[in-house]
Amino acid sequence: MKIGGTLCCGSRRTNHALTATTSFLGAGHGLCYVASLSDRFRPGYCCDDSVYCASANLSFLQDEREEVIEAWYMDDSHEDQRLPHHREPKTFVSLDQLAELGVLSWRLDADNYETDEQLKKIREGRGYSYMDFCEVCPEKLPNYEEKIKNFFEEHLHTDEEIRYCVAGSGYFDVRDHHDSWIRVWVKKGGMIVLPAGIYHRFTLDTNNYIKAMRLFVGDPIWTPFNRPHDHLPARKEYLETFVQKEAASPAVDASA
Repeated sequence: MKIGGTLCCGSRRTNHALTATTSFLGAGHGLCYVASLSDRFRPGYCCDDSVYCASANLSFLQDEREEVIEAWYMDDSHEDQRLPHHREPKTFVSLDQLAELGVLSWRLDADNYETDEQLKKIREGRGYSYMDFCEVCPEKLPNYEEKIKNFFEEHLHTDEEIRYCVAGSGYFDVRDHHDSWIRVWVKKGGMIVLPAGIYHRFTLDTNNYIKAMRLFVGDPIWTPFNRPHDHLPARKEYLETFVQKEAASPAVDASA
């Protein structure tokens, strides 16, 4: 019997994913509904039978976007910005948590972007009439050192920033509701939308290369407003839409 919804098994109630079958998990691994949508499966933590859960093939439970888009809270190190900068212990952020910040994400067919019907529907539905490509690497980007430094300055835009990675990979860092940095690793096939007014920055990872499709509504405006620019209408609207509604909720300690 197939069960829809977010699932967990066993007494520890660790969240798994979207659908599963009771016959697959087997006797003694009862399923129950939980509130969050896409916390990742962690072998050995889903129930008391750690051997069973560690060996079970639960890959079909994973959101396919997570293969090309990952996110985690950053440490405070000033080492090479191209390093992952995980906290200890690692603290991952789900794509649903990113959506609560206004960050949208898709997994698309990067090898066939010219004929991809899903991309076409997204562009039509969201009004992305403009499109071009940007290759970021020392060999392809003029004034590379200056540009990469500017990309990594914390800033906002008054319009959405839409990036579709068709080759390579890179990090988009965004601020959460409590002003902590979340690092979003976008790889080939991953597309994200950063909402207008969110403070963010970009850097390459250690592969030193990304080719990204840039989309825009109407004529493109790439103007960055380095922090602080809290007086801008786009920033105020972002705070009203995504941050202030969370203020009444109990704060989650993201500094651990």
